[in-house]
Amino acid sequence: MGVDADGWLDDTRMSYDSVANTYADLTRDLLDQTPEERSVLASFADIVRAQGGGLVADVGCGAGRITAHLRQLDVDAFGIDLSPRMIDVARRDHPGIRFEVGSMTNLALADASIAGLVAWYSLIHVPDDEISSVFDHFRRVLRPGGPLLLGFHVGDDSQLKTQGYGGHSMHLHVHRRQHSRMRAWLDDAGFTVEADRTLTSAESPLGGIILARREVGDVAGIG
Repeated sequence: MGVDADGWLDDTRMSYDSVANTYADLTRDLLDQTPEERSVLASFADIVRAQGGGLVADVGCGAGRITAHLRQLDVDAFGIDLSPRMIDVARRDHPGIRFEVGSMTNLALADASIAGLVAWYSLIHVPDDEISSVFDHFRRVLRPGGPLLLGFHVGDDSQLKTQGYGGHSMHLHVHRRQHSRMRAWLDDAGFTVEADRTLTSAESPLGGIILARREVGDVAGIG
């Protein structure tokens, strides 16, 4: 696919550092235009609360809009993002909410410490050969039975993005995946997929949503 396996994290970090302010401005009110996505997030929040609550990680949180929305749904959410500049913007726009710099490829969270995890269109820059490792980390930090909510672009191609969010320079790949492929990766990682759907909205011309859970009997860390 032409993806630099050694440099994609640096490319992603630098690209989003360069667009952080404009990205926040362009996406801040996007959920107002996406009632189906709001419904999905509300259902996820209901599951977390029904299981007794606890910390929820918004991994790849960007400027923090999903994290803040989950907090409005009475979920104890915090955000993690690869881009230090994105985290600066998130802290500025959403004071009082926890945001920290980190990578989904090596989550600095204790085993089984998270009640739920959201990766909302944040897997789209992860190369295929890194997805399994990322899902292993998601499984490790989630409590058994904890829900995982994914948003992603549906398709079969990968494209190099060189400009975006107000015309700023970027250099990173955007990967589109089919539900069947995502489900297979999740199954291999020890998740049970409970629901999936495809929709078209302001979030994505063709977006995929998957709700999965870490298997209840799964007590192992990363193998």
